[in-house]
Amino acid sequence: MKFTLSWLKTHLATDADLPMILKALTDIGLEVEGVENPAEKLGAFKIAKVLSAERHPQADKLQVLTVDHGDGNPLQVVCGAPNARAGLVGVFGVEGAVVPANGMVLKKTAIRGVESNGMMCSFRELELGDEHDGIIELAAHAPVGQNYAAWAGLDDPVIDVSITPNRQDCMGVRGIARDLAAKGLGTLNAIVVPVIEGVGPGPDVRTDDPEGCPAFFARTVTGVTNGQSPEWMARRLKAIGQKPISTLVDITNYIMIDLGRPLHVYDMAMLKGPLVARKGRSGEQVLALNGKTYTVDPTMTVIADDEAVHDIGGIMGGEHSGATDATTQVLIECAYFTPEHIAMTGQKLTLTSDARGRFERGVDPAFLDDGLSIAADLVMKLCGGTASEATRAGQPPLTPKKVSYDPARCLGLAGVDVPAAEQKRILQSLGFTVEGDESRVEYQDGMPVSIAGDWTVTVPTWRRDVDGWPDLVEEVVRIVGLDHVPSTPLPREPGVARPTATPEQLMERRVRRTAAARGLSEAINWSFISEKEAASVGGGAWTLANPISEDLKVMRPSLLPGLLSATRRNMDRGAPSIRLFELGRRYGADKERAAVGFVLAGEKAPRGWQSGKAQGFTAFDAKAEVIALLGAAGAPVANLQNFGEASAAYHPGQSGTLRLGPKVVLAEYGVLHPSLAKQFGLTGMVVAGEIFLDAIPARRKTGFMRAPYAPPALQAVKRDFAFIVPEAVEADALVRAVKGADKKAIVEARLFDIFTGAGVEEGHKSLAIEVTLQPGEKSFSQEELDAISTAVVKAAAKLGGTLRG
Repeated sequence: MKFTLSWLKTHLATDADLPMILKALTDIGLEVEGVENPAEKLGAFKIAKVLSAERHPQADKLQVLTVDHGDGNPLQVVCGAPNARAGLVGVFGVEGAVVPANGMVLKKTAIRGVESNGMMCSFRELELGDEHDGIIELAAHAPVGQNYAAWAGLDDPVIDVSITPNRQDCMGVRGIARDLAAKGLGTLNAIVVPVIEGVGPGPDVRTDDPEGCPAFFARTVTGVTNGQSPEWMARRLKAIGQKPISTLVDITNYIMIDLGRPLHVYDMAMLKGPLVARKGRSGEQVLALNGKTYTVDPTMTVIADDEAVHDIGGIMGGEHSGATDATTQVLIECAYFTPEHIAMTGQKLTLTSDARGRFERGVDPAFLDDGLSIAADLVMKLCGGTASEATRAGQPPLTPKKVSYDPARCLGLAGVDVPAAEQKRILQSLGFTVEGDESRVEYQDGMPVSIAGDWTVTVPTWRRDVDGWPDLVEEVVRIVGLDHVPSTPLPREPGVARPTATPEQLMERRVRRTAAARGLSEAINWSFISEKEAASVGGGAWTLANPISEDLKVMRPSLLPGLLSATRRNMDRGAPSIRLFELGRRYGADKERAAVGFVLAGEKAPRGWQSGKAQGFTAFDAKAEVIALLGAAGAPVANLQNFGEASAAYHPGQSGTLRLGPKVVLAEYGVLHPSLAKQFGLTGMVVAGEIFLDAIPARRKTGFMRAPYAPPALQAVKRDFAFIVPEAVEADALVRAVKGADKKAIVEARLFDIFTGAGVEEGHKSLAIEVTLQPGEKSFSQEELDAISTAVVKAAAKLGGTLRG
């Protein structure tokens, strides 16, 4: 919602400056998205007069001008505008000025061998309109040398406010002014509704669709002359990005922005018979004002005559019956459309408009007569003509909502102690009617205490969003200021506070922190994916009956599709190294399950003079991340077993699963399958993994105390063994076998080298394992060490391993 500062002040009598107004808007819940002052970028552009104009000696379409810009030193300017001539008063950009349209810095230059200083400008170059046929022509009396923006009244900041869907009353400048007045920034000016004595009967209109269009009010104005809007109206509309079209059309747009009341004008010469609000008929089409043709159906409300549909009710008018320069008689429509019907029609037709944005929020149903009178009055003042009487078909929903309210609830719900009198002032200034006792006296502990009585609050017709007393508390608190809401901690039990997080939440917190500490960035993706993406990871079990999009139709069976899409977006933006993880839910056939997924792509480390060629990620990098995250989740990492290839999402031979026994799969990892990588548009080596948090066995409850740390009294002993084993033997299996050779003495075993080549026969490999031995009460003797070594060699022999010589 955009408006200018001067426009706001037509409704709000205030001395507040721009910073105060911007702060107040944010304080009352109307977030300011931006402020732009056109005068700031036009500070170097002056009013100038062309003293002479001669043909350029080297170009027929160029002229050499002598320009007086007010400093007593006329400048020579080369200009190609067809309307450049001696005596013209226009806008001149001095040397050093920046042209708003293209960012060009003006400087002294030679054009076809003739020196040129600065530039005479067009409206488009100054971003003041689309006109570019020639340079700006001002009135002959315009003061030469004065700043153009200041003289033209362009020093008027444009404020852009974000309006939440529940604040339909702030979809007009007046509603925003009303809120600021309630905040105390000024006084709301009274709105003047003209009294129009209509001549002759009103137009023949009716509503046959009371559900979609309960009320249809209209007047005709005969003898109008359409043309360009007055300068004040065109300037305001252009300032907020609305393109002026003609006076009749601009009046409806102006009232919509000014008062939040959408209207529409029809050329009476194009209508055949009475104008009716009715349900659409299957196959009916309308050519809308945006130049597109739309097909309506019986769920939509349309405005039609005897021959054709002229309007998609409440959303957009038709091109056929719109006002043109030849229009001499118009019908002004001021109708009330049901918000829910407007929203559904807009969604079906994928059609948005300023009118739809207001009608689907809910316009003021009590403002039909007044809005129609204001529009007809403006038409007669600006276009001439005579208005008819008003025709009122149907009845808008005007049943008032009444809410019982106790002012003490403001403190109880919001924690802000606002006096009852101030609450009453705020509500009344917002348009609410407050009835009831001011206060009553009760005795507490023998002392008289004044307590506010219960009120009956009537909700204004323009506040469709207010339903109960909590809404009234919200109104009071936002006007007082959300910064006055105290930060009050929740009550705690005496002593140690009870934990509020569940074990599952604590586990997820550890996993999230561990992933971040290892250099992974968290991604948050939709839980919905497309059917094609779901099929790529085995298919989804849950399909939505009413998805918001075909691309968000299936509940994800895996976290990988979302992560892979995010990886592609990062690749498209040139990210050299991508490390993403997500902690969320995947959806199986029986229930949702907690999981962690990650993707590593691009360069493992940046290329440099030390590292040489940039290296990519491998399946071993994925395995390392899986083990680290499983450890953070509390899984018994030391007991995990590697069971070879993972699901079809991974590359055969370059992937694996980590399990507790053959059936309990805790994670899968590896290089992404080439076909899946191609489907998501990924290039290079991409590795990924997914951890199934729900499969991790819960820890036994052993109390709140950890066992005391008891470091061993004696130093550990390390021994290295290198075994020649068949290539088919997995290193993990050999490490487990070695570790199990003497479970009492051997506390750790790890693989530190793999070798194939000279000295190792074909079909075999050398695996080197470091074994850590921990003595207990006394040091190992040589005989004990030899016995342990013999046991290690025998354990390796069971897998076909022999000690390497």
